[in-house]
Amino acid sequence: MTDAAPAAPGTPAPYDAVVLAGGAARRLGGADKPGVRVGGRALLDRVLAACADARTTVVVAAPRPTARPVRWTREDPPGGGPLAALAAGLRHTTAGHTVVLSADLPFLRSGTLRRLLTALRDTGADGALLTDAGGRDQPLVAAYRTAALRRELAALAAAHGALTGLPLRRLTGTLRLTRVPDPLASFDCDTWDDIADARARIREHGHVLDEWISAVKDELGIDLDVDTGVLLDLARDAAHGVARPAAPLTTFLVGYAAARGAGGPEAVAEAARKAAALALRWEEESDAAGKSASGGGPSAPDAG
Repeated sequence: MTDAAPAAPGTPAPYDAVVLAGGAARRLGGADKPGVRVGGRALLDRVLAACADARTTVVVAAPRPTARPVRWTREDPPGGGPLAALAAGLRHTTAGHTVVLSADLPFLRSGTLRRLLTALRDTGADGALLTDAGGRDQPLVAAYRTAALRRELAALAAAHGALTGLPLRRLTGTLRLTRVPDPLASFDCDTWDDIADARARIREHGHVLDEWISAVKDELGIDLDVDTGVLLDLARDAAHGVARPAAPLTTFLVGYAAARGAGGPEAVAEAARKAAALALRWEEESDAAGKSASGGGPSAPDAG
C-alpha cells in the first residue's frame, strides 16, 4: 500500500528514505565508510540528518549506533549490490515517493531533497536525480516514485532470476528521469582524497559556523532551529556592554531559560531579547558612569 494523498500546493509530497550503507568501500581500503567522520559527524549521520523529514528511514546495512533512530535491513545475500539493497529497503516503505541515498554525502541538506521532490512532482517523471560538477547522473542522490521503482525492480528480477550483482544503470535506464544540477550536494566520498577535500571545505569561512551548530545539535540530540544571528548579536552586546566572559555565559543562560519554558524557537528568541535589552542597559549605565567620572556628565544624586 502506498500513500497517494496529494500534497498541499507548493509543498513536496510525504516521502520515505532508503539509505544504502553496506558497500565494500574498496577505494578506501575497506574502511567503514559510513562511520568516517567529516566535521565531527559520521557520514551516515550527516545523510540521516538531511532526510530527517522522511516518514520512515530504512538503512540497508548491518545495524550500528546512529544519531537518530532508523529501521535496519539487509539484502540477501549481503553484498548483493545496489539493486538488491534497494529492493530490500523498499520492502519497508509505504509512501508514494522514496528518496534513495548513498551514505557518503557530506554536503547533502534537507533543502536539496525538497528540490528533488518538487521536481519529481512538477515534471511527472519517474525520478528526479542530482547531477555532479561534470554533469554525470547521481542515481543515489535522487527521489523516485515508489511504484515505478517496484515495477522495474520486479521486471529486472524476473528477467535475470535475481537482482544480485546487477548494476544500477539497469534500473535507471528504464525510468523517465529529470535532472537537478547540484555539484556540492552530489559530492560523494569515494577516496581518502575526497574525505580530505570534504573536511577542508567544511572549515571554510562561509560554512564553518553552520556546520558547527549542526554538529553540536546532533551531538546533544537537539532538534531545534533558532535564529543564530540573534544569539550572535546577544553575545556581542554582552561582551561589549558587560565583559568578554559574559558572552558565552549569557548565551548559555538564555538556552537554559528557554528549556525551562516553552522550549521552542520562540522561547529562545524571547529570552535572547530580554538578555540583549539588559546588556544594552548595562552599557548605557557604564557610559553614563564614565562621563560622570570625567566631569562631563550630570552630578550624582548624592553629590553635595
